[in-house]
Amino acid sequence: MAQGHLIPMVDIGRLLAQRDVIVTIVTTPHNAGRVQNTIARAIESGLPIRLVQLQFPGKEVGLQDGVENVDMLSSREDFIDFFTAANKMEEAVQQLFEKLTPRPNCIISDICLYYTHKIATKFQVPRISFHGFCCFCLLCLHNIRSSQILETITSDSEYFTVPGLTEKIEFTKAHLPLIRDESRKDIVEPMIEADQASYGVVINTFEELESTYVKEYRKIKKAWCIGPVSLSHKDELDKAERGNKASISEQQCLKWLDSQQPNSVIYACLGSISTVKCPELIELGLGLEASNKPFIWVLRGNDTTSNQVEKWIKEDGFEERIKGRGFVVVGWAPQVLILSHPAIGGFLTHCGWNSTIEGITVGVPLITLPLFADQFSNEKLVVQILKIGVSLGIGKPTKFGDEKSGFMLKKEDVKNAIAQLMDEGNEGIERRKRAKEFGEKAKKAVEVGGSSYINMTLLVQDIIQQSSKICL
Repeated sequence: MAQGHLIPMVDIGRLLAQRDVIVTIVTTPHNAGRVQNTIARAIESGLPIRLVQLQFPGKEVGLQDGVENVDMLSSREDFIDFFTAANKMEEAVQQLFEKLTPRPNCIISDICLYYTHKIATKFQVPRISFHGFCCFCLLCLHNIRSSQILETITSDSEYFTVPGLTEKIEFTKAHLPLIRDESRKDIVEPMIEADQASYGVVINTFEELESTYVKEYRKIKKAWCIGPVSLSHKDELDKAERGNKASISEQQCLKWLDSQQPNSVIYACLGSISTVKCPELIELGLGLEASNKPFIWVLRGNDTTSNQVEKWIKEDGFEERIKGRGFVVVGWAPQVLILSHPAIGGFLTHCGWNSTIEGITVGVPLITLPLFADQFSNEKLVVQILKIGVSLGIGKPTKFGDEKSGFMLKKEDVKNAIAQLMDEGNEGIERRKRAKEFGEKAKKAVEVGGSSYINMTLLVQDIIQQSSKICL
């Protein structure tokens, strides 16, 4: 029930439905409202999809009524309560499962909803996990846990090398998602246990992007790489409304992009649950301005920080200074539609995997500004391994809802990173060449006969085979 999970899960449902699989997407009323137009068009096209809404028990744990998505939360304490509430839906989901006709043969579940493993076990159907992580991150987490290397680490800021990889990859404990600690024990441990017991994992990636890590991870877990799932959207309206209705006119945005030179525009977006404070966001804006490159800057919207930045934009004269060269979006932006435009030359991202894979898919190089969760591992993949990105060099993670934590971002950091990314020298040319090649490979992966197309076929076949065994 976060955008980085909800959006690809809906895409996976569409992809399965395109294989004549009857798909039931289960979510809550508010989240359903964000995706119902996309699903309605899929149903109208003949795809066998059902959208079922179940009430979210947020009030039972003290959340405000209607708070059903992580991007609606205001504090870290609410974050913990939110996942507690999400896992109180077990009884309602089980009752739905019993009523559905035909009875489902498989559950594909967000890893956060660990109760779905109990339901799958009760009804003897496979439960397949979806993390929203890349394969590289999943392999790193497995190697770290299985080696028990964290038992030798004395602080959250101490760097260590991930065991079992050919490259030297270093993290701190604070850089990693789903790591057991006392403050998150009651949430994280059930997730890990249910995931380890799951039948397999679907991953929004493609084999050509992470071939070494896919090969190694499959020695540990049954895994299907079926991405990039964003490429399931061919219709412009689907791209524009993917995940939510845009807060701007897509035509207005496209018209502005049409007026820019090819590969010239920087797209800057730090995700729907950004923890960046107002002073750092202002520095980001000043850095975009100082770059002298045209840019689109997306602010989260509907929160105190965005409101403060909006006020600064108007009162400081920023809006007037960037007129014609900068385009500011407050709220939800049609990201896939924007990134797909030929004017985009670079993507400044928080490195959430959804955004990262979308940037890779369109073949643009990335500027990385990871904040928390899997984002630091995604930065390692993009910058150190694939060599298609430039790091802003921010090494300190932030804590969701903790305004006192985080990093100090300066406009010069942003300006220099953009200059490095857009550099016309050999390094910049080679980086853009590699990014373009991965974008081409991404598109081939989902075409008939491509690796992700084949993996989707194998996934459906495996589910059918498991269903046959149960019937016997």
